[in-house]
Amino acid sequence: MASPSDSSDSSDPGDPLTREVVDLIGTIVARYHEEYEVAAAEHQLTGAQAGVLTLLAREPMPMRGIARQLKCEPSNVTGIVDRLEARGLAERRPDPADRRVKLAAATEEGLRTAQGLRGSLNFAREPLAALSAQERESLRDLLRRMVL
Repeated sequence: MASPSDSSDSSDPGDPLTREVVDLIGTIVARYHEEYEVAAAEHQLTGAQAGVLTLLAREPMPMRGIARQLKCEPSNVTGIVDRLEARGLAERRPDPADRRVKLAAATEEGLRTAQGLRGSLNFAREPLAALSAQERESLRDLLRRMVL
């Protein structure tokens, strides 16, 4: 018979299991950021530039959309896009839905660079490769529930 203290739905931040999960997530986030900075530097980019380029490789976005995704001010994004544009990695183009709005988009060179960035992020490959497809799907589904 289970006691109240080992309830599987406990989300008390003082609960040892919750603390361990939070610590593990923190470790993963820290390792991701460290490796992302190294990968960015290999492409002569800052972490912020690499983050914006990665978003733009998925789809063109207005500055406000990029800022919302990265949780920063649009004025910061403008400077980052300026630097990416100067390197030929991004360009500004009119939004077909509203020509008053400018979209930032990755150029062909930007798409290649973003692909290289993704290829440089090795830290999760081996641990994830050790999981079955079903385990990776379960992990993905749990993480989605946490962020959505």
